Amino acid sequence: MMCLSSLLVEPASTKENNCLNAAKACNLNDTCKKYRSAYINPCTSRVSASEVCNKRKCHKALRQFFDKVPTKYSYGMLFCSCPAGDQTACAERRRQTIVPICSYEDKDKPNCLSLQNTCKTNYICRSRLADFISNCQPESHSISGCLRESYADCLLSYSGLIGTVMTPNYVRSLGLTLSPWCDCGSSGNSKPDCDKFAEFFTNNRCLRNAIQAFGNGTDVGVWQPQPPIQPTVPEPSITRRGKERTNNALDALTDMTKLDLDDDSSYHICRTLQAQKLVSNLTVDTAQCVNHQLDESGDSNAIARNSAAELSSMHLALAFALTPIVLRIEDFQLL
Repeated sequence: MMCLSSLLVEPASTKENNCLNAAKACNLNDTCKKYRSAYINPCTSRVSASEVCNKRKCHKALRQFFDKVPTKYSYGMLFCSCPAGDQTACAERRRQTIVPICSYEDKDKPNCLSLQNTCKTNYICRSRLADFISNCQPESHSISGCLRESYADCLLSYSGLIGTVMTPNYVRSLGLTLSPWCDCGSSGNSKPDCDKFAEFFTNNRCLRNAIQAFGNGTDVGVWQPQPPIQPTVPEPSITRRGKERTNNALDALTDMTKLDLDDDSSYHICRTLQAQKLVSNLTVDTAQCVNHQLDESGDSNAIARNSAAELSSMHLALAFALTPIVLRIEDFQLL
């Protein structure tokens, strides 16, 4: 609690520290202050001599913070820009936003592909990783640097990973270098695949541009959430077979080895859709993998991540590519 109160008595010389100002603004907002205090406590309370905290409780509280707090405050702390004259202190305050000693760091650094596999075993992490990969896909020919032209979706998907085993954070260096707590050591023959997965965080033009645009207050129209798209047809109940198909497609979406991240990048998932079109003999619009917009909820943070709504997060994560297939396959089965 001392960390929160001390923000109000910083010297005037730190006026240009945007990350400090964002923390002060959070402390002056009841909702932000409430949920920030709620995660600082479990993330800073030592459990035993060998455990610095209860990571599970810390992660849960962090997810609630980014789910409940308006992005004006949560993003202000997480994506604040640092002036050239105060890079070190400002960048470190930004890095400390999620209390990385508990939520991010660990005794050992796992291989990134192993961490990805661990993430896939957890439904929440699995669906949010798919969401991040789809919404932060870089595109060199796009003005924004994003294939889907939406900074809002990219930032929302990135923040959604915080509080999972795939929690990313700023690395200990100046600039906007982000990474999960993993490396590509001991990758063997899988080293190229591991590097490709790691670089989706560390060298992602879309993610970097989205953070810079928010922090600098530029190109606001690009990062602002788009209005929700109203569904034109009711969604039928999904059978067990339908769920199995959805899970298989989710695996394809989170398999970085099948993503082309080069300059002329596009989703390998598009090829998967085309293949399913041939197999099913159904009319599948493969243009959905590029142009379809995610259906957003009325929540202030656009995508509902509350525990009561976690079941629908998979649909949101896959809406741009998978909804047409699932709906039409189910309609076909009902005939």
